[in-house]
Amino acid sequence: MKAILFLCIAANLVACNNQGNSSDKSAETTFTVPSDIEPLVEKVLTEEEQARLTPDEVISLFKEGNQRFMNNDLTARDHSEQVRRSTHAQYPKAIVLSCVDSRVPVEDVFDRGIGDIFVARVAGNFVNEDILGSMEFACKVSGSKLILIMGHEHCGAVKAAIDDVKLGNITPMLSKIKPAVEMVDYAGERTSKNAEFVHLVCESNVRSNMRQTKEKSAVLKEMHDNGEIEILGAVYDMDTGKVSFLED
Repeated sequence: MKAILFLCIAANLVACNNQGNSSDKSAETTFTVPSDIEPLVEKVLTEEEQARLTPDEVISLFKEGNQRFMNNDLTARDHSEQVRRSTHAQYPKAIVLSCVDSRVPVEDVFDRGIGDIFVARVAGNFVNEDILGSMEFACKVSGSKLILIMGHEHCGAVKAAIDDVKLGNITPMLSKIKPAVEMVDYAGERTSKNAEFVHLVCESNVRSNMRQTKEKSAVLKEMHDNGEIEILGAVYDMDTGKVSFLED
């Protein structure tokens, strides 16, 4: 209830501030949070607690967190205090590979706090040597139980790959995504203007990188085969905030 009240107050503040800016851009609004509303300071996960987690439990936590995100019921956290509590060690539950898109706030999407997840980001959410090394560090060295490769609707990198855009270093970057375009068996219009085709390529790209993660990392494949980690894909819907999980 406190979290809901906190978010409602914050939303009203933004609305009031926007109204003020529309009439007088120089106007400033000050706001003091009532003293009886205290953000939650979650206990930072310990090594022992992380070790007891199973991949399925982490997946359930992500799904529950995403439901809260969709319901605008995010946990009100004291991030500064969480930073101080995790200064000397970290034991995240998962690593998420996401696109760089500024509209995809990964921690918020799953209602996670400081120290909960590793986040790797690259336009088009594809794996390469550096990303795979980061995943190996997250799982083999730091004990994470889940690798989630998450694409999103309306992805500019996917659209650019579909349209064969040529520009500087973007050209070789898009070459990592273009195989996913070719994998889609589709008889309709194969351009970025076709939302259905863009969605199919987005899913194809996620699944392709799930497979590549296992094929190109013997470390992660062994951990997956032993049941130590799960490797999943997902697509984030910007219109609803929902994360749909995919099977390879």
